[in-house]
Amino acid sequence: MKTMYWKDNKLFLIDQTRLPDEVIYYECKTYKDVIDAIKTMKVRGAPAIGIAAAFAMAMAEIAGEDMEKSANEIKNARPTAVNLSWAVERVLNSKSPIEEALRMYDEDVRTNMAIGKNGAAVIDDGDTVLTHCNAGALACVDYGTALGVLRAAHDEGKNIKVICDETRPLCQGARLSVFEMQQEEIPVKLAVDSAAGHLMQKGMVNKVVVGADRVAKGGVANKIGSLMVALAAKRFNVPFYVAAPESTFDIENSIYDVEIEERDADEVIYIGNTRIAPEGTEVENPAFDIIPSDLITGIITEKGIIKPF
Repeated sequence: MKTMYWKDNKLFLIDQTRLPDEVIYYECKTYKDVIDAIKTMKVRGAPAIGIAAAFAMAMAEIAGEDMEKSANEIKNARPTAVNLSWAVERVLNSKSPIEEALRMYDEDVRTNMAIGKNGAAVIDDGDTVLTHCNAGALACVDYGTALGVLRAAHDEGKNIKVICDETRPLCQGARLSVFEMQQEEIPVKLAVDSAAGHLMQKGMVNKVVVGADRVAKGGVANKIGSLMVALAAKRFNVPFYVAAPESTFDIENSIYDVEIEERDADEVIYIGNTRIAPEGTEVENPAFDIIPSDLITGIITEKGIIKPF
């Protein structure tokens, strides 16, 4: 079950807003359909957004659109994940957008499997690993980054257990990461976000592995709530790893210069169709936060494990 596939010059994406109850593919006929899918989080996760953007560029070229204009529209769909602009620029500078997008599609799976193999080395038999948000197959074309590390450790025969933070407000941990671990038959428990520190204090977590939306000078941008997990891990001496492909690296810029996406207040005020706060409530809803480098034990990439910079 791949997150996306390309057929008849159209891109088909698993609608992640419908998971885990329904597995439905959203059909993108134009590059604007892909932009909509990115904005509404039918597709999400930095690597997946990047590959979807690559195919959006291919669709723009097929339709005879102005490629520079299309590129700018696609890059503005979500500002924090650097894979988006990386993928758009790579396709824009290629000789054949379709061939380049397909090449990137295949590369993503190989990259994630390499990340998994490298990361499995830091996971010990008997470990309980906590993860935040979803950096699994659903955040990529297939296999995953942070969850790819857990898959690889499991495939090596290591007896591991996983705790998934729910990851409010859209609950990617509860809806997606738990779903993926269950599909892989890896023992998994769900915890509310605010329980992470308590679980570490009680010695119930041996490692933390999360993904990344951007790795830059000074730290990592990842799903909101990651900073609190990292702070708790530092306090209780739990190794904290980030798993990310090199396409997520923005080595020229400071992480503190990254635009943090602010999302719609209704994501916080409502769960499904049920309002959980009084009418007229004002909301802060940043989609990401920044994990400073000194809180990160190592960054797991397709080429090995490196120190944060």
